[in-house]
Amino acid sequence: MKTVLRLIGSTFILGMLVWALTINLAIAPSQAAIRQLEEAPGQMVYQSRQTLKDQQGGSWQAIAFKRIRPDDTAVIYLRLVGFPGTAEIDHSQPLTLTDSMGKTLTAADVSHDMFTDKAQMEPDVGQYDLQPILMQLELAMPLRLTLATLDQPEIILNVSPDVVGEWRSLTDQK
Repeated sequence: MKTVLRLIGSTFILGMLVWALTINLAIAPSQAAIRQLEEAPGQMVYQSRQTLKDQQGGSWQAIAFKRIRPDDTAVIYLRLVGFPGTAEIDHSQPLTLTDSMGKTLTAADVSHDMFTDKAQMEPDVGQYDLQPILMQLELAMPLRLTLATLDQPEIILNVSPDVVGEWRSLTDQK
């Protein structure tokens, strides 16, 4: 009996190590730094750019940015951009962010802020309001982003803890 329990325990531990290694390889961050741009006099933008992979291996550009307006108001958004024809994002749904412990947060779709004319909205581009939830994201935990789509099953993007930390550092930019 003890041998069977040890075998089960060892198998479980080995499985967890393989899973952790697989997750770390799948979500290894591309190194990026916070970029600073002056969009207009007195309007600064700080941004973090990464490439994330979806569950089919497709690449998505993830641009987290903080825009500081001349009146000192600020917004922090996450823009997700797939290659043309990748997916048709359902803009009526929020972005779902789930950490490795199962904690789930949502970010409102604010894609309408990118385009003044709804006809110009690109189907594979979504923009989400991170500001209300950003400081609730745990620095040491990977995230799973879930994008609702109109034309296929949801898109899953894995985000490393390093990228989460970089996104959170946008709050320090002034």
